[in-house]
Amino acid sequence: MKEIACKLLVIGTGPGGYVCAIRAGQLGLDTVIVEMAKPGGTCLNIGCIPSKALIHAADDFYGAVAMAAGKNAMGIRAENPAIDLAKTMAWKDGITGRLTMGVSGLLKKAGVKIVVGRAKFRDGKTVAVETETGQQVIRAENIVIATGSAPVELPALPFGGKVISSTGALSLTEVPGRLAIVGAGYIGLELGIAFAKLGSKVTIVEALDRILPLYDTQLTQPVAKRLSALGAEVLLGTKVRGMSATGEALLAETGDGEEKRIAADRVLVTVGRRPVTEGWGREELELDMDGRFLRIDEQCRTSMRGIYAIGDVTGEPMLAHRAMAQGEMVAEIVSGKRRNWDKRAIPAICFTDPEIVSVGLSPDEARAGGREVKVGHFPFTANGRAMTLSSEEGFVRVVARADNHLVLGIQAVGTGVSELSAAFSLAVEMGARLEDIAATIHAHPTQSEAFAEASMRALGHALHV
Repeated sequence: MKEIACKLLVIGTGPGGYVCAIRAGQLGLDTVIVEMAKPGGTCLNIGCIPSKALIHAADDFYGAVAMAAGKNAMGIRAENPAIDLAKTMAWKDGITGRLTMGVSGLLKKAGVKIVVGRAKFRDGKTVAVETETGQQVIRAENIVIATGSAPVELPALPFGGKVISSTGALSLTEVPGRLAIVGAGYIGLELGIAFAKLGSKVTIVEALDRILPLYDTQLTQPVAKRLSALGAEVLLGTKVRGMSATGEALLAETGDGEEKRIAADRVLVTVGRRPVTEGWGREELELDMDGRFLRIDEQCRTSMRGIYAIGDVTGEPMLAHRAMAQGEMVAEIVSGKRRNWDKRAIPAICFTDPEIVSVGLSPDEARAGGREVKVGHFPFTANGRAMTLSSEEGFVRVVARADNHLVLGIQAVGTGVSELSAAFSLAVEMGARLEDIAATIHAHPTQSEAFAEASMRALGHALHV
């Protein structure tokens, strides 16, 4: 094949990679992007989007079951609800397919050349791609590594057979009668709650002494309460040992040495994700590492001139929108613009039931930094819109400096609070003060009013509580 030369080469079409390439193309940069699978990466194809589709389907089905049982407070009745999971998965695949085609179309519209195959560095300026028709060599002035992450596999529970990763869980065509989940982080709980609503008997095993360890207990208590209401069993402080000899049960051990035998039709392992730092020729480069991750500076530069890295391969938080922001910035830097990146206002969302949103610092994190803080807490039990949605569980919490009322962080837990994340992020990004939020007119009746009320409460004059 004829050798390709370009200004910018992006390796990986996940959220960070494709956004980087699109923005580069918009800026007139001669850009090539390499992908060995489908455009969109893990998030679009086997992560964020398909999991949210499954969660939505599970919510609708669970609501129908409640109606059939006469448990709907609004008096709505339904008869004989059923779930055809194969059809649900086909619907989900239709969504991801449309989005994949959309990404390809956007890349082409921006003038980006797409090369399908596995990329491997030869040196800091040259990459060879194994394609279906042979090897394609690409020389680039600048290269962006956006290789993403993959599920962590436990030695005692290798993937295969009954043991599945999140990818496998999002490809099931039948609802497991008994589902054991290893890991009580956001992936395990999002999928665990969804399958519990679909009818699985869910058991969650967690080595730590709490669920969702990245969030404080005030935020996670409503989720724990919901798990219990759904009949899910949560075993904390419990370590897995492997599968039984017959493969019918997951073997585990509690902190006090008690052995647990958990009958399971499927075992979903969700103990984290690892950066993909192998398989693309890292050994041919001199890249500094930060633990398991590629070390980058505030402009996503690696230790080698002209090589950038973005997304999950660069560390926590492993979030698609973080990767997108990094990718857009790198494209603009390569084009000659002055840019830097500030991660303080990145929202983290857990799509459990209820949902959790966190932006900036929690009260404990703010105090750990030596700050005196004001904290405003407003419950959805006092919010009219939440009542009409039958979703009164949860609250909005605002954390601000005590001296000048600068907002340091905002958290919420409740139904649909993910849609408040933009307002929370904007407040932190723009350096809002409690008075700014309290003085902003929030539409009534909406759940967003709880944001203003939490700020008012921190100032000492909440109106509705």
